[in-house]
Amino acid sequence: MSEKISVVIADGNPLVQLGLQTVLERAGDIRVIAVAGDEEALIAVLKRVKPQVVVMDFTGPGFHLVSVSRALKTSPDTRVVAITPAQDGPTIVSALKAGVCSYVKKDCDFGEIVSSVQHTSRGEKFFCGQILETIHRDHIDPDDENFENFTCAPVQLSEREQEIITLIAEGYTNTAIAEKLFLSPHTVNTHRKNIMHKLGVKNTASIVMYAVKSRLVNVNEFRFQSA
Repeated sequence: MSEKISVVIADGNPLVQLGLQTVLERAGDIRVIAVAGDEEALIAVLKRVKPQVVVMDFTGPGFHLVSVSRALKTSPDTRVVAITPAQDGPTIVSALKAGVCSYVKKDCDFGEIVSSVQHTSRGEKFFCGQILETIHRDHIDPDDENFENFTCAPVQLSEREQEIITLIAEGYTNTAIAEKLFLSPHTVNTHRKNIMHKLGVKNTASIVMYAVKSRLVNVNEFRFQSA
């Protein structure tokens, strides 16, 4: 008998945890080895065990988008299936860029949820029909977003890059960032280019969106200083 797919469920709702565990384990080839109710608990679990798949609602209490990349940094060989309520296209694309391999909705049928874990454990990607419809409905151009080039690797940002993203989102210019961090403007500009490349974005607005979704900044604290 082949070894069962090891899964960790990351969701802040105990009822959802129980429901997902029941659905997945009924498939016969999946074993839920742990559950985590928030990011801190998830990271602690991943330090102890290295599951093949984490099934995560990064939109729920205790989790956020950056939880994906932090989980993958802790357990690089683990793959993430996002399972959330309805989301808009940009949020889905941001999740994929953060390292999510597969994406389903919480109201998908049980078969799709099970299939997402099975496919993902084999290194494949799985998107339920509703998620693909959302991408098309919201006019997300797969070519512009490099959708076909997504990998399951997490976005790896250094502490310095995260610091610069935060300052960009707060409205600081390159010159102001350089002065604040005691760097040259050229170095800051290089960091900015590297950040945009890693995130797969083309403008400052997209960096700001990433910072907000990753909770690196509070939207109410934006200063939007003039360039």
